[in-house]
Amino acid sequence: MGIERVPSRVEELGNGLFGYVQGNGSWGWSNSGLVTSQGRSLLVDTLFTGYLTRDMLDAYRRAAPEAANIDILVNTHANGDHTFGNHLVEGARIVGSKACVEEMEERPAAMFQEIMRSWRDNGEAGAFLHEVMGSRFDFSDIQHVPPTETFSGRTDLTIGDVAVELHELGPAHTRGDIVAYVPSARTVFCGDVLFAKGHPIIWDGSIENWIAACDKMLSWDVETVVPGHGPIGDKAAVRALREYLVYVRDEAAKRYAAGMDFADAAWDIALTGFDDWLDRERVVVNVAHVYKVLSNGAVNPDRPTLNALMGRYRAGTATPHEALPAGGCGHHDHAH
Repeated sequence: MGIERVPSRVEELGNGLFGYVQGNGSWGWSNSGLVTSQGRSLLVDTLFTGYLTRDMLDAYRRAAPEAANIDILVNTHANGDHTFGNHLVEGARIVGSKACVEEMEERPAAMFQEIMRSWRDNGEAGAFLHEVMGSRFDFSDIQHVPPTETFSGRTDLTIGDVAVELHELGPAHTRGDIVAYVPSARTVFCGDVLFAKGHPIIWDGSIENWIAACDKMLSWDVETVVPGHGPIGDKAAVRALREYLVYVRDEAAKRYAAGMDFADAAWDIALTGFDDWLDRERVVVNVAHVYKVLSNGAVNPDRPTLNALMGRYRAGTATPHEALPAGGCGHHDHAH
């Protein structure tokens, strides 16, 4: 597999906090965060692969001597681009939500490696995954190292003299999304509860709960938000994501009420208000989620079908309906 490099950087946020931003935040290019105080350090998320995580840890060590030994690692959710480098943070306590660990156990790193290796066997779905992830990353050094300390709802941690609040705001993007809120620094590390300048994707979550999660973050005294993907910013990014979720929910509901097929609806919804956002093919998955909710589960396309449709949407295919793969490969093959 190939190795792609993108411009990545540590951004100093003040008060001993840092963010690590990879490229433009598209598929697999995730962010992380670092909280330091009194010689101690807390890392928010690792990256998609070993080599990327090593680069990140080296960059943090250059920026902050406290990062030489990470005391606590927080995983915001289960996806591999936030967890597959956990094995490189040796000796740290690893904290995550119970739902995060459950999802990681269902889709360990070895399963993902096999999906990426056998992509040619999985038709259009495999080709799409290879295009957006398999062709860009070297997955030879990833491991299944889930959190060993779990919670539901909320738990509070202390690094040096800094309080870090972990709030479970999922299911949203996944079943077990959490954010790390540092009130004293007016900063929140959002994981994939926030995509900035990129289309979000609802894997195993809830659009209504995700909107509520945005409202929760907007209610806090926050001036800096570190998204799971995309540029570091402020509450404007949260408001923009909320606007997208409400828009897609409402537009999909109109088409459901009119009897339109979910794929036709995804193709039909105008995204002109979000033209500068990355990865617009994710609207397919988001519309399918709305249809699943409105139909009480009667509309529930499998993951390979959704991946195949995203590939068609990304390629600019005029219509989604040309002999879609029947049943697909059956894998739950998401990573981000």
